[in-house]
Amino acid sequence: MQLELLKIFNSDQGSQFTSLAFLKHLEEKGIQISMDGRGRAMDNVFTERLWRSLKYEEVYINDYETVRDAKEGIKRYISFYNRERLHQSLGYRTPA
Repeated sequence: MQLELLKIFNSDQGSQFTSLAFLKHLEEKGIQISMDGRGRAMDNVFTERLWRSLKYEEVYINDYETVRDAKEGIKRYISFYNRERLHQSLGYRTPA
């Protein structure tokens, strides 16, 4: 599978996404910026839940020694999240 170049970056208005350095990087790459309104977490409730689960079930409990270790751990978790982890919103089934 080949990834396409990112054309639009959609996010909430979290500080990591509104920093001038981050926005400048997107603009330099020709990526269109799209942000949800403040306080609109319910617009992306499933995405927000993924990020919360990723942080609490993987990132915060691991002491990665390198960026490579972090990338591998996150990749492994996303595979687990999609293929093995049961989801209440899906009647305790997996997405895949």
